[in-house]
Amino acid sequence: MSAGDVHGTIAAIWRIESPKLIARLSRMMRDVGRAEDVAQDAFVSALAQWPDEGIPRNPGAWLMTAAKRRAIDAMRRDETVARTHRQLADEIAPTQSGGDAAKAYEEIDDDMLRLMFVACHPVVSKEAHVALTLKLVGGLTTAEIARAFLVSEPTIAQRIVRAKRTLSAARVPFEVPAAGSERLARLASILETIYLIFNEGYAATAGDDVLRPELVEDALRLGRMLAALMPSESEVHGLVALMEVQASRMRARVGASGEAILLLDQDRGKWNRLLVARGLEALATAEALGGSLGPYALQAAIAACHARAATAAQTDWGRIAALYDALAHLAPTPVVELNRAVAAGMAFGPSAGLEIVDRLRDEPALRAYHLLPSVRADLLFRLGRLAEAREEFERAASLARNTRDRTLLLSRAARC
Repeated sequence: MSAGDVHGTIAAIWRIESPKLIARLSRMMRDVGRAEDVAQDAFVSALAQWPDEGIPRNPGAWLMTAAKRRAIDAMRRDETVARTHRQLADEIAPTQSGGDAAKAYEEIDDDMLRLMFVACHPVVSKEAHVALTLKLVGGLTTAEIARAFLVSEPTIAQRIVRAKRTLSAARVPFEVPAAGSERLARLASILETIYLIFNEGYAATAGDDVLRPELVEDALRLGRMLAALMPSESEVHGLVALMEVQASRMRARVGASGEAILLLDQDRGKWNRLLVARGLEALATAEALGGSLGPYALQAAIAACHARAATAAQTDWGRIAALYDALAHLAPTPVVELNRAVAAGMAFGPSAGLEIVDRLRDEPALRAYHLLPSVRADLLFRLGRLAEAREEFERAASLARNTRDRTLLLSRAARC
């Protein structure tokens, strides 16, 4: 490969491997900020060596070994080396079985999930610890996180820096808190973070691909592990149900040329029925735990309506609209309201949906959100107002950061 190709490949490897790398180093070093610095040092070494030496057969293992060596060197220079050196040296031994670490964390064996509990510690503000976790665990860039929150990149960067400093100053232990109020206090942020990681994988906000499957797999794995850790929490099962059902559509979401395919146009024969069954089972578990359904369980119930419909025409839009009404009451956000407009437009006609959308046109959080003009364009198209629809589709395309989304929107504009 050319030097440019090698650098592109290394960058892709970093996006995949960095969350696992940082999670493991955080357990070793007990400091999230230093762990990220050491991981980045290993990445710089890869950029220097791999173009000449070639990419290793197992690049993740190469990065992990290089990073662990740097961590040990850094900790040797630390005043605490006398207490920690033996533990850290064992981490890099090739014969290490991991048994001691497993005993220390019998309840859960995944460093990434443990890192989420650390990053979501109450000493850090909610906005900051969700942003930090998305960066460290999800491997998302600052720009991607900013788009997820619909805020500016500098704002997200400041939140991340403050969160790392706060965790370091507070010397937060790298562990999952004992069952009880402390664990529950972090649950909402952890659920939000897992779902944001999933969403970036299921509908990439930028780049040339519709999907980022590795993020979907990470989110599903973390969600399933969290459900095993906290089996009595309805919303955990609701999130798992939502992700399982949505993930079941991945093979149908992309066409032969990589183009995005809208939900109502998908070949439902390509939906993964095993994932659908797992999702419906998780939803049943959430419902069986009693009480009113939370936001994730409600969204899972909406996804289940689509999963149970053999064809798009058989979708129970009346029930979906009712579920969105309940969701909007429980979580009144501009994005939920936009989705409610789509459901109302399908259940009661495009005029009903357009009425809701038009109330959102001056919403500050949605000014740069391409789905607002996209939804409005679709409703206008169905009303026969083609010139207005074309203008809105083109505006949506100008706001879209993902190449495939932009192509789809421009093709819909051309159909007007």
